[in-house]
Amino acid sequence: MIEVKHVSKTFKVLKRKEGLKETLKAFIKREYKHVHAVDDISFTIKKGEIVGYIGPNGAGKSTTIKMLTGILNPDSGTIRVNGIDPFKERRKYVKNIGVVFGQKSQLWWDIPVIESFNLLRDIYKIDNNRYKKTLEELVSLLKLEDIINTPVRQLSLGQRMKCELAASLIHEPSILFLDEPTIGLDAISKLALRKFIKEINKTKKVTIILTTHDMSDIDALSNRVIVIGKGKKLYDGSLSKLKKDFGGNKKLEIIYNKLEEIPKDIKIIKKTKNSLLIDLDGKNSSDVISKFVNICEVKDVNIYEDNIDDIILELYKEYNL
Repeated sequence: MIEVKHVSKTFKVLKRKEGLKETLKAFIKREYKHVHAVDDISFTIKKGEIVGYIGPNGAGKSTTIKMLTGILNPDSGTIRVNGIDPFKERRKYVKNIGVVFGQKSQLWWDIPVIESFNLLRDIYKIDNNRYKKTLEELVSLLKLEDIINTPVRQLSLGQRMKCELAASLIHEPSILFLDEPTIGLDAISKLALRKFIKEINKTKKVTIILTTHDMSDIDALSNRVIVIGKGKKLYDGSLSKLKKDFGGNKKLEIIYNKLEEIPKDIKIIKKTKNSLLIDLDGKNSSDVISKFVNICEVKDVNIYEDNIDDIILELYKEYNL
């Protein structure tokens, strides 16, 4: 159980002005401003949930994750993870969490992957029998058999990210923080990582907090999303409700022959010689298609709906982000 109550974090940042004169002034008298990176945020995450924690650059995502992992201490409010304060009891706390940062590695660059895993075993003081069992499971699930004895620097990005995931789970944490886990990966590698993440969530009940700019990751993995902007929580709820509240209506494309007249209750977005793009506006697509089948020769139909990127963009517009 993760409980975040009225948490805020402010940073004192040096003001930087353009021009040589202003730069010279800054050497004599420095001016600072206060940036509210996180502003009175509260939420609860239950055991076994996969939650997407998303927002634009500078929204406060990284600051929140750093507080949740015990790197930063909030200025006000409280964070409790299974009853533990992540910052004050960090040594005890880190034994129960795993962290994967897409652009940072926890593997040693010049040694084989298995040696990195063995070092992590010693760092976490994992019982050898337990370690062997967990390692076998991870190697099998992630298909690491052919690369486990390869130095990290010789791996492709997709291979390295799979090894990073294994490293973060080698001590069997109950909570996994994933920050841009699929950044730079090809489509096949992304699918493989998503499949594994869903598998460990299902079989091990690992709680997963996912931060990413790749909305397809959110769509594929999370049923719940928390959206943050300018340090404030903007939305916390199901992905389906977010789509319903901020997504546009479904659109129907009809490709036809010999259409003489368009029904009056049909809202047209775009019309060409042999096709119509229709705003369904809450109408049942089957009913609309039936109308056209009765008045023309329908050659093909396509149904479109806003993707998750478009929906998040609409939410940001709502809050002028």
